Amino acid sequence: MGAIRIVLAKPGLDGHDRGIKVVARALRDAGMEVVYTGLHQTPEQIVRAAIQEDAAAIGLSILSGAHMTLFARLLEVLKEQDAEDIVVFGGGIIPEGDIPELREMGVAAIFTPGATTEEIVGWVRSAIPAGI
Repeated sequence: MGAIRIVLAKPGLDGHDRGIKVVARALRDAGMEVVYTGLHQTPEQIVRAAIQEDAAAIGLSILSGAHMTLFARLLEVLKEQDAEDIVVFGGGIIPEGDIPELREMGVAAIFTPGATTEEIVGWVRSAIPAGI
């Protein structure tokens, strides 16, 4: 069994990436393979990267308030690319009231401010299969 492969991304116009870099380092330190695509990625670019990297999961960090639109589009592109087996999770400034709708859409987990890197690593280990 290989390491869990994850693509982390900052979709949309949000220019703050300190938090996602902290999460990327925690996941790497936990033995996972992490590809961070950088700022201002479109859902199409993120899905393309995940497919090319043979990732088991995509993690989005969204602080801009566009989370409903961006997660919905990403899930739509995964479906279009027949890649719905890629687990989608995320975090950022996401109102508690939006989380049930995101979960219903197919987002596996949402981590809001205050979530620890240990919580995120633990969830990834339990929810995402390791590579072969």
